Amino acid sequence: MSSKKVIVFGPGPQFKGGMSNYTTSLAKALDRQPDTEVGIVSWTQQYPAIIPRDFIDRASKENKLAGSAVTVTYITNYNNPFTWIETVQTIREMHPDLVVIQWSVAVQGLPLSYIAKNLRKDGHIKVVYDLHFVIQKEPSAIDMLLSKRALKHADAYIVHAFKTVAELETLFPNRQMSLIEKGRGADEQAGNILKLYHPVYDMFKSNPAFDVDAQKKALNLKKHVFLFFGFIRKYKGLHFCIEAFAKLAKERDDVSLLIVGESFWQTLDTSKMSTRVKQQLFGLAKSLFLKKDADEKDYNPLAQIKALGIEDKVTVINDFVPNEDVNKYFQVSDAILLFYEYATPSGVESMAYNFNMPVLASRVGHFPETIRHGYNGYLANPSDTSDMAKIMNLSIEEPIDKSHVAETAKEFSWDNYAKTILNYLD
Repeated sequence: MSSKKVIVFGPGPQFKGGMSNYTTSLAKALDRQPDTEVGIVSWTQQYPAIIPRDFIDRASKENKLAGSAVTVTYITNYNNPFTWIETVQTIREMHPDLVVIQWSVAVQGLPLSYIAKNLRKDGHIKVVYDLHFVIQKEPSAIDMLLSKRALKHADAYIVHAFKTVAELETLFPNRQMSLIEKGRGADEQAGNILKLYHPVYDMFKSNPAFDVDAQKKALNLKKHVFLFFGFIRKYKGLHFCIEAFAKLAKERDDVSLLIVGESFWQTLDTSKMSTRVKQQLFGLAKSLFLKKDADEKDYNPLAQIKALGIEDKVTVINDFVPNEDVNKYFQVSDAILLFYEYATPSGVESMAYNFNMPVLASRVGHFPETIRHGYNGYLANPSDTSDMAKIMNLSIEEPIDKSHVAETAKEFSWDNYAKTILNYLD
């Protein structure tokens, strides 16, 4: 078998959040495949400079690429088009057979359009977009334009949900699309949309020696613990989680809600002039391009805790969690809450599976595809906090068999994901 060279383009290990973890995990999984050489080409700055947020992970200490041969090149600055040119040249000099570009936000359409378009001019480089969404979560007047401009420059697409397939077809109604779905005759097919899944993160593991009881006591947690984990964004429905939990807490005194995550737009020092200038410029940009109901400036669900009188039953860690500390919060919890307003495949869901944790989610987006009600989790009606409280109680009264969650995790492994990409798209 001839060796393959794959470049994964996306945020490298130095960045916060799920996309960095995803890019790193994908590169490591591809690196584990036989005769495959893998490199990450990363942003140095992912977004317009006016965005008032710190995206660098300054808390994690571990080397996310330890044990792999993956190389990382930090080069692409959103705000410097000369680095876009350098990115294309750098990737060409690596002589890859396949470039997998992570697509997670429409605003990156300008640099990614340039990079993908020019890489495809080299006839031997296959350009694939790994789509975490197509229709932007907070739609603006220019999102569709930027998405079309970038995503048209692709030989193929990877999607994690049928919802994304439909969105892609909506974006390009006149383009011939054909679906490859592994396990359903895909071996016989040729196509340009590969339907996969969001793999289960393998960088987060339970610690068998971890003292769960001591940690629960330290966090003031009761017998049954529900976890909200990750960046606090409106679409993730923390406001639903808190309201539903308050209803449950009226009926039971043995439950706790553990909220662990950083408020997305509150990571910079507001006493600095540079931060204030960024906030003013960003506010102006949002008023021009963002729908009013999509602006999260005043979103503060944590204020509900006091308003609902449940302070003694809720523990809040309102900060970014280093990767090496993630297990502490999952191991003390019994179920993850994903009561999203709308959803694309969720990194937090895949983290939960890695800890054999049942998922309680809204019946939106891809969740009905990955969560079998009563098997590996429970589904609630969207925006219905009474139904959410009901399934939270159901998860206590009729607990999910964790072996079922473990089976789900096996289905969604990174190695299967990487192997399928190479089999069908290389």
